[in-house]
Amino acid sequence: MAEEDLSRTDSIRRTPTYSVGLPGTTDPTDLPFRELTETATMEEYTEETRGGRIIKAVKSNVTGKYEDYDLVTFKIDDPENPKNWSKSRKWYVTMVVALTCFVVAFDSSVITAGINQMAEEFEIGEIVGLLTITVFVIGFGVGPMVFAPLSEMIGRRPVYAGTLLVAVIFLIPCAVAKNFATLVVCRAISGIAFSAPMTLVGGTLADMWKNEERGVPMAAFSAAPFLGPAVGPLVGGFLSDAKGWRWLYWLQLILSGAIWALITFTVPETYTPKLLSRRAKKMRKEHNNNRYVTEQDLDSRPLGEKLRLFLFRPFQLLFLEPIVFLFSVYMSILYGLLYMFFVAFPIVYEKGKGYSAGITGLMFIPLAIGVVMSACCAPLVNNHYLKLSKKYGGKPPAEMRLIPMMISCWCIPIGMFIFAWTSYPRIHWFGPTIGGFPVGFGFIFLYNSCNNYLVDTYQHQAASALAAKTFLRSMWGASVVLFTRQMYSRLGYQWASSLIAFLALACCAIPFGFYFKGAAIRKHSKYAFVDDPVDNQTAEK
Repeated sequence: MAEEDLSRTDSIRRTPTYSVGLPGTTDPTDLPFRELTETATMEEYTEETRGGRIIKAVKSNVTGKYEDYDLVTFKIDDPENPKNWSKSRKWYVTMVVALTCFVVAFDSSVITAGINQMAEEFEIGEIVGLLTITVFVIGFGVGPMVFAPLSEMIGRRPVYAGTLLVAVIFLIPCAVAKNFATLVVCRAISGIAFSAPMTLVGGTLADMWKNEERGVPMAAFSAAPFLGPAVGPLVGGFLSDAKGWRWLYWLQLILSGAIWALITFTVPETYTPKLLSRRAKKMRKEHNNNRYVTEQDLDSRPLGEKLRLFLFRPFQLLFLEPIVFLFSVYMSILYGLLYMFFVAFPIVYEKGKGYSAGITGLMFIPLAIGVVMSACCAPLVNNHYLKLSKKYGGKPPAEMRLIPMMISCWCIPIGMFIFAWTSYPRIHWFGPTIGGFPVGFGFIFLYNSCNNYLVDTYQHQAASALAAKTFLRSMWGASVVLFTRQMYSRLGYQWASSLIAFLALACCAIPFGFYFKGAAIRKHSKYAFVDDPVDNQTAEK
């Protein structure tokens, strides 16, 4: 027992109360809930010990007797623990993965400026040409279903390096494609591969930053997925005018290749279960003793159960949980709006006002400014939540996450109505473009509030809830570009944009409804987390 006492003396425990953003707590998406059985304690992932181990008695299936194992932990102030890295190292990794997220989002939209050129060369219609965007965004919804669980099994770094390499390779045939079929197929493969970084970046930041430190890093990450699509048409417009549509793919290859090199050769593994697994394996070899293990060695779920949780649980939550379904619909409308702009802006400015693709790309600047400004406000939102958490004794209701959404949800319909009714060809160009500012400003507040609410509500099943939202969001975002032109043609510029504005306005009822009735809905939910006053740790059923 002396070893056990030693291992627990002067330990630092970060109990996973799952209130993301609170000091001293653990993000549930950073723990391998879907990998481990209900009996797993998660202690090794949430506790630093002086001896670097925790004694755990496990009943042997062979002898029927209890045997002691050493769960390998990080030591106190362990330099190998990503949360103990220097601020400069954390910020370097943060900026690399955030830049990766930006480049991926940029790649999704930069080709929009050259679609007409590409369609003319391959002698296809403009609507068919938009499939190059659709298949790419569909990949964003399909890929996470595979890559997120894969990262829980083999770690984040191999998934980053492997998928980015595949994506970079398949950008080459896109740039030299001799027919449209080659372009679509390779674009689809790149989209699936590029979805991995978009999926893993949030987890990487949770690996490194303690929750009380995470406000600014998360703001940098949150801006990337929305800033990339705003900058893409701006750069792509001038490049396609000057060099042609193929150079839009060569630019993607250059940027993505640079990001792949940075990720592969300069960013280390950050996932705690993987790091501890490596340490346990090394200790077993050094001591020639199999007692050094991790929870994954002792309590890993059978493969069939893992596949059920990875593949089917997101859809169970999507279609059986009103919270997941309605917020997924809301985020889908917003995501679709973002990609609708890629088609709507050229319609309003190129066809309506006769502008070039390059000048039309400049009209995205207010949208990008709105995104950056909202990201700058994210730490203020986090500080407000920390004050609320103190008011509730460190356990605020999940509905407190909806306050920023209740305030910012009005920005989207306001911006869309401005865009709609200033889009007449005779009205100054400034009118429609300024409508992008409130839209961009509202995106990040809504995006972060939704993610935090889903995490706090489903906690031990947060990864599945977020996967469900990502899937539906990506499917809708991929589809909307295919009917935007027809919608603007039949309804007219003003009423087509107004239709989206009215949908966004109707969705404003969602955060208010759940703010007042969310607690009651959660009590009757089969999957939502129910707080246990004795033991706050809950395994995914």
